[in-house]
Amino acid sequence: MDKVFQALASAARREMLDIVRDQPGCSVADVCRHFDVSRIAVMKHLNILETAGLLISEKKGRHRCLYFNTVPIQMIHERWTSEFSSLWAGKLTAFKYRLEGAS
Repeated sequence: MDKVFQALASAARREMLDIVRDQPGCSVADVCRHFDVSRIAVMKHLNILETAGLLISEKKGRHRCLYFNTVPIQMIHERWTSEFSSLWAGKLTAFKYRLEGAS
């Protein structure tokens, strides 16, 4: 999970994920068009995202197609919210019933 948090710490990498999410199967060149930095700089960011498991890269001939992998983010969400969700859902339900009973 540390790699996911480190990858998401960069605004540029978050923007790259947004691009790939909105254009599944886009190429590295497609992502590069959105940034005013070298292709090598973009590729370094994409490599960090891929190492963290947030990107899936598929080579097709000379092109590399990129896909957003939501699994690592879902795992973080489940780890940090699941146990708290049930706790707070119960508290909010009890609060609702108290309010309705007070009327």
